[in-house]
Amino acid sequence: MKRSLAILGSTGSIGTQALEVVSEHADLFEVYALTANNQVDLLINQARKYMPEVVVIANEQKYPELKEALEDLPIKVWAGSDAIAQVVQSEPIDMVLTAMVGYSGLKPTIAAIKAGKAIALANKETLVVAGELITSLAREHKVAVLPVDSEHSAIFQCLAGEWENEVEKILLTASGGPFRTKTIDELAVVTKDQALKHPNWNMGAKVTIDSASMMNKGFEMIEAKWLFGVAPEQIQVVVHPQSVIHSMVQFQDGAVMAQLGIPDMKLPICYAFSYPKRLTSKAPRLDFNLYSSLTFEEPDMTRFRNLAFAFEAIRQGGNMPCILNAANEVVVAAFLRDGIGFLQMSDVIEATMQKVPFITTPTYDDYVATDAEARRIAAAMI
Repeated sequence: MKRSLAILGSTGSIGTQALEVVSEHADLFEVYALTANNQVDLLINQARKYMPEVVVIANEQKYPELKEALEDLPIKVWAGSDAIAQVVQSEPIDMVLTAMVGYSGLKPTIAAIKAGKAIALANKETLVVAGELITSLAREHKVAVLPVDSEHSAIFQCLAGEWENEVEKILLTASGGPFRTKTIDELAVVTKDQALKHPNWNMGAKVTIDSASMMNKGFEMIEAKWLFGVAPEQIQVVVHPQSVIHSMVQFQDGAVMAQLGIPDMKLPICYAFSYPKRLTSKAPRLDFNLYSSLTFEEPDMTRFRNLAFAFEAIRQGGNMPCILNAANEVVVAAFLRDGIGFLQMSDVIEATMQKVPFITTPTYDDYVATDAEARRIAAAMI
């Protein structure tokens, strides 16, 4: 019997690659729902190819165009963020891939967990913003949350068969991004076009900018804390420019296990979809003869302050990671429209973390209010 999937963010980098996995394994997976934010033309093409039961466009202004384009097909067409949270609860769905960008992934992820759906998590901001709430809900509803980020999938694969053994340390690898070797003075004048040229990975604009600033690695550290139940002090970020080792786990006896492979997001996507089985893949194989050396460095948290902010946010806990995420989403959007400099992004994030009221044990409503207040404060400084 085929596994029925809802793919949230189907027009983004992860969503399009997930649909490629579906095409390669059409005997195992089928698409029940596709959702997108704005890219209505691509969503139309995907709907015609994969024939889901439902498609949802978050931007309600795009609804008439989507509805008209699919009126000859027996596909339900919905619009709005509430509709995305509603569709994930549909009875036939077995797994929800959350590949939406940023804070927008929180609400539908909560709805899917409450409906008992397995989660393939590609939206790291969900755990950054509300990790305690999400993990508590997953335990309560006995829902599996399977990581799709390459680093967290690597850790998950290293832990397979080792669940009863104590983890001493998680070694979270980072490419270092396009600005790994640049000085502070050089970083002060980098452009968005330079920041969007990641050396190893093909990702969406927001994630690529986060990688350049190392905020992405900070978010992944917070995500790892919640996914694997470790303290921040047990997570070491290691810069590994070749991106061959996707992450490592060190156990209490000192042994280190690593997962290696060519940078290709379809591998962790497929592993989440098929776990605990591994499926045949057409992905390129790792040829060690092409790598004369694999190198490692400590991250520079003076040049890349966002990583330090992430560690500080998770140490404080409460709503501080939510503040961090909201401020970051505002400054990245501003940087992409040339409204702020690369280094100024960190200045605004730091000031926002200091200005938004701290809540020790936030509720869902507190997260919503915190997100709105942090965005207001950050935007006012730009």
